[in-house]
Amino acid sequence: MQFTQQPVQSLSGNIFVATFIFISLSFLSFGVLLLFADITFINAEAIKWVFTSKETHHALWMSLWTSTLTTMIALFFAIPMGYALSRYRFPGHIFVDTAVDLPIVFPPLVAGMTLLVFFSHTSIGRWIEDMGLEFVLQPKGIVLCQFALSASFAIRSAKVAFDDVDTRYEHVALTLGCSPWRSFFKVSLPLAKGGITAGAILTWARAFGIFGPLMIFVGTFRGRTEVLSTTIYLEQSVGRLENAMAISMLLIIVAACVLIFMRRIGGRSSIGL
Repeated sequence: MQFTQQPVQSLSGNIFVATFIFISLSFLSFGVLLLFADITFINAEAIKWVFTSKETHHALWMSLWTSTLTTMIALFFAIPMGYALSRYRFPGHIFVDTAVDLPIVFPPLVAGMTLLVFFSHTSIGRWIEDMGLEFVLQPKGIVLCQFALSASFAIRSAKVAFDDVDTRYEHVALTLGCSPWRSFFKVSLPLAKGGITAGAILTWARAFGIFGPLMIFVGTFRGRTEVLSTTIYLEQSVGRLENAMAISMLLIIVAACVLIFMRRIGGRSSIGL
């Protein structure tokens, strides 16, 4: 009896493994084919333009520093907010928790329109602009757009990370004489480091590729508010498709390199990045 069942179990197991491998390879093959089509479409002149163009250099630098600054600002808010949402139940908790996820699900253009209306048609927004803190059609507006659309990833990831930290460790630290601040920085935060790092990766990636809201809120002024995503649009809009595709490949390469670097310094996270 056992002799006859073993081949059946082995065959079933092989089919199970082969099915999942086939699905995974199909997905990867689709991505490889798309990248191959992009690479073969680019010509040598477009590649030369990418490496020599002042517009490209400016857009690359603008994309890198704005995305990095946005990630730092997002983490400044995400860590305390994620901890509060994870550990405390307060009036309106469910509404705050829901509001955190709204920028993830609504169309990005909504954020651009909302920011434009706020700073152009409300008294508070106009007062902020009149005080000298200008965002509309300014490089600072790039960071604001990126923050509005990407901070949710950092907050949600931080909450998940703190959810996975056993509260008993914090209680032990408190009973040993640690203050709440010391317990947080010495126990909770280090244990949640992986998830927070994952949130930083997601935030940076989201900020780096934002396009629609920037078109509405800060425009596409060359040498001023131009990032890689808007450079692609500008080149495509005048018919230079090879240049646009070359910039697209540059964006993919830079994003992949940064994500790999961040994963290596942060290790595996609690949400699987």
